[in-house]
Amino acid sequence: MTPLGLALAAPHLSILGHRSPAAPRPRSGVARAPPQSHRCRRMPQLSVQPRAQQTGSHAARRGGAGVLERDDKQEVRATAIREWLLSAEAPPPSAYDTAWVAMVPAPAGSTPAPRYPQCVDWILRNQRHGDDDGSWGPGGDPSLRKDPLSSTLACVLALTTWGAGGDAVARGLRFIGRNWSCVTDGSCDAPAGFDVIFPGMVARAIGMGLEIPLVSQADVDAVLRLRDSELICMAASGSGQAFMAYVAEGLGDVLDWDEAAAAYQRKNGSFFDSPATTAAAAIHSHNDRALDYLDSVVSKFGSTVPTVYPRSAYYQLRMVDTLEKMGISRSFLPEINTTLDMIYRSWLANDEEIMLDMATCAMAFRLLRLHGYNISSAKRRADGLSQFSSESSFHGSIQGHLNDTEALLELLKASHVQITDDELILESIGSWSTELLKEQLRSGKTSRHVDPAEVEHVLKFPFHSNVDRLEHRWNIEHFKKQGFQMLKSAYRSCHPDEEILSLAVDAFHSSQAAYQEELQCVERWAKEMRLDELDYARVMPLTCLFPSASTMFPTEMSEARIVAAKTNILATIVDDLFDVREWDAYEQVGFCSERVEIVFRAVYDTSNDLAARAAAVQNRSVIHHIAERWAEMARVMMVEAGWRMSGRAAPSMEEYMAVAEPSFGLGTTVLTFLFFVGPELREDVVRGAEYGELFRRMNICGRLLNDIQSCEREKRQGKINSVLLLARHHGGSVEAAKAEVRRVIAASRRELLRMLVREGGEVPWPCRREFWNISKVVHLFYMEVDGYASPKEMMRAANEVVFEPLRIARK
Repeated sequence: MTPLGLALAAPHLSILGHRSPAAPRPRSGVARAPPQSHRCRRMPQLSVQPRAQQTGSHAARRGGAGVLERDDKQEVRATAIREWLLSAEAPPPSAYDTAWVAMVPAPAGSTPAPRYPQCVDWILRNQRHGDDDGSWGPGGDPSLRKDPLSSTLACVLALTTWGAGGDAVARGLRFIGRNWSCVTDGSCDAPAGFDVIFPGMVARAIGMGLEIPLVSQADVDAVLRLRDSELICMAASGSGQAFMAYVAEGLGDVLDWDEAAAAYQRKNGSFFDSPATTAAAAIHSHNDRALDYLDSVVSKFGSTVPTVYPRSAYYQLRMVDTLEKMGISRSFLPEINTTLDMIYRSWLANDEEIMLDMATCAMAFRLLRLHGYNISSAKRRADGLSQFSSESSFHGSIQGHLNDTEALLELLKASHVQITDDELILESIGSWSTELLKEQLRSGKTSRHVDPAEVEHVLKFPFHSNVDRLEHRWNIEHFKKQGFQMLKSAYRSCHPDEEILSLAVDAFHSSQAAYQEELQCVERWAKEMRLDELDYARVMPLTCLFPSASTMFPTEMSEARIVAAKTNILATIVDDLFDVREWDAYEQVGFCSERVEIVFRAVYDTSNDLAARAAAVQNRSVIHHIAERWAEMARVMMVEAGWRMSGRAAPSMEEYMAVAEPSFGLGTTVLTFLFFVGPELREDVVRGAEYGELFRRMNICGRLLNDIQSCEREKRQGKINSVLLLARHHGGSVEAAKAEVRRVIAASRRELLRMLVREGGEVPWPCRREFWNISKVVHLFYMEVDGYASPKEMMRAANEVVFEPLRIARK
């Protein structure tokens, strides 16, 4: 049995004067370390990072004035991010949507004129004037050639509707004629609904008497057939009603606008928050609520409109998520809390901006739950994530017709934060979204603005197995500046990308400088304790520092990281060494070998030293807690050794778990460094039911994950293992036993997360968080193999966190 954080050497150490034969060298243990210490009025995010202004401490000693100048620049960058986060962004103008709004006529009874003349003026002012141009819409990206065609034709229709801009119309038509081949070019990215909308606009242009230069009637007929083919496909699928209404400006009078309004018009008067579709509704059905929406949008933005509005909730949630993924969110806690408070109020109000957009709804659910807001996966039958519980809900949605990878990713990540066994909605979402994402990867059909590597990463490392610093590193190295996103028109969000990346890189490298100093401290301590003289034990400070460095990384947590590394090293070399009930009884017991004395002195002296320093944090003596954990570990490991050597019948599952949970070796490490996390842990809290349950759930996850990966080896060695015990009840089937064990692990993991995110509780939240992060570490190490039997992989991960500089592509 190889416990996490405690390598079980066979009993070659002398116990109370009795000697045992030497045994093979044990594996090194690894500290189960959690994240960082900060306080927040609710629950801060699970990923917590050092403030930008705090990260300069190590560098400042090296760089002098240059560092101060850099810190000033970083504070400027942080200020820009704060301002953006609180105000969201002004969405970029869409020539396509502005053109449709410009076509809306003034109220009936007045002289024919545009209701929004300022939009017509904007179109006239914003045509490109290159020698071979004359287009509107996004430019500069050759893969977006269909978008300027769609935007340009819409602008031509708007100007022609009001008899304006004769030369501009002619130049626009010539641009369309020169680029007509792009219409049927499958290699170009198409705006949403292009095969319906563009032919519909072509038909509208023909009805206005417009002719497109260089385009034959056969070419026009071929394009018009595009719409017919697309409509036939949607009708055959039986699930295209929503998408058909979304692209209704390409259908004109073919659509029953009253029926569409009854089904899809939102409380704000829009159709899908799309100015273009809403404008088409106002043109074809004189919908007063649609006009109210358009009035409000034009009033807000002046002479142009975006391709989707409102969208601030999406932008702000995306920013919060990005700051957390990049490891710098701790610098923006007040702004993040303000944002999430607003999102929570909108969630409770069933705000359509959040609830009716798949990606926004899933992202809001995940972030709110992880920040401690009381949020359910299903408010009512058709609310929240319940509306997306089945795969058919995706296929029948706009996102399904767009093959929206981002929406699928957000749904999958939301399913990862299940906290009760009865959240069947999340289980269902996780199952079908996983399969659809895998299919997109196989077929190479992920959305253009989503990196396939991100899809692979999320599928491989679900939330419960990604430790913070490795996750931050991956996201920093794969950070992609906001490129064009595609709805009915391509648009580029104006995120502060440079500022985010600069802060994240600086914070990560500053953390590494701190880790390297701490590693030197731990190495000096190991030599002072003479641990390098123990030839039977592998003392690996880097490996033992890695878990705490990967999850507990703010500057002020340095002492807690060192404590975790030291106690982990000690747990690694202690097996069935002591059967000493009284902490100070060693003088009467004596030692049977020099190696025994080295180990005991290291444990005893280090524990007393740490307890003395912990007393300054806790305002009371805690040595009795530390001593009890060491004694408990020795006791249960003696029991396990007795099972192995006695040859007695295998214990029951209940007997096994009563010993195997504490023998996993986390007790001494966890309790000791928790005293350094920050909050006071009162005597009654440490002895209380909640602390015990947190500890038990964490141990169950660790022990059973270890048993799954080590069962074959331990079977050969004649050891006892939960999988092997359960296999007896499954007709000898190891796979069936593993499946049962995995269900137990999942239940314990969900309960651990539930205890973390709930409000209140006796154990302070920063300490509860440590139990969850330790669970993430063990899930990572036992994901595919026994991580402790693969030191090469552990060393690679440790080097990436502590030593390896970030690999950032320079453009």
